[in-house]
Amino acid sequence: MAIRTVIAEDEPLARQRLRRFIERDPRLVLVGEAESGTAAVELIDQLMPDVVFLDVQMPECTGLEVLERAAHRPAPVFTTAYPDYALRAFEVEAYDYLVKPFGWTRFQAAVDRVARRLSAPPAPAPTQTPAPAPEPYLERLFVRRKGEMVPVSMRDVHRIEGAGDYVTLCIGADQVLADISLNELERRLDPACFRRVHRAHIVNLDHVSAIRPYDERRLSVRFADGSEVVASRAGSQLLREMVR
Repeated sequence: MAIRTVIAEDEPLARQRLRRFIERDPRLVLVGEAESGTAAVELIDQLMPDVVFLDVQMPECTGLEVLERAAHRPAPVFTTAYPDYALRAFEVEAYDYLVKPFGWTRFQAAVDRVARRLSAPPAPAPTQTPAPAPEPYLERLFVRRKGEMVPVSMRDVHRIEGAGDYVTLCIGADQVLADISLNELERRLDPACFRRVHRAHIVNLDHVSAIRPYDERRLSVRFADGSEVVASRAGSQLLREMVR
């Protein structure tokens, strides 16, 4: 397929030379010419060419500003008498940079580069590493007791009290110390059963016997063994939201 081409150049002789070169190359078809930066922006957005031969210095706005203002983004090949702009041109991903006066051989090299890049298949989308499977909720915790490691089923734990890097698992009247912080343990518990109702307390909803007002803002959580935990204001609000 022919490469649809626009010339954006304010010098008549430079436009004439580019027009002659484009007509000589069977891969290119000239679809429009612009003599100023503003006209170039309008022409590019109207015709949506594949490539634009773009002068760096033009009236009204520069070639670099043309690329910033145009909604359509053709392959840019800059043409200029000033080699000082080369670095800036390649920063905006110019396909080539032709320094005037350039001849047919240099023009052909630029078109070769454009044709290769336009015909190259798009780069494959980066393969996304699948997200790791969520860690299963903790069902059993091994704790130290009398020199042994004994399992505690989290289903049997009524409530959990935090104290620094340790927690106390309350299983009815029995209490067991575990070497884990309350924050870490909370992340591993099923929120459908365990709710943090205080900075230092997590309760197992399956063992709650009643929830009643403690004062105007806070609630008290009662368990079957008769123990109670006073929820914080934030924790009390979370408990109220459970009521349907």
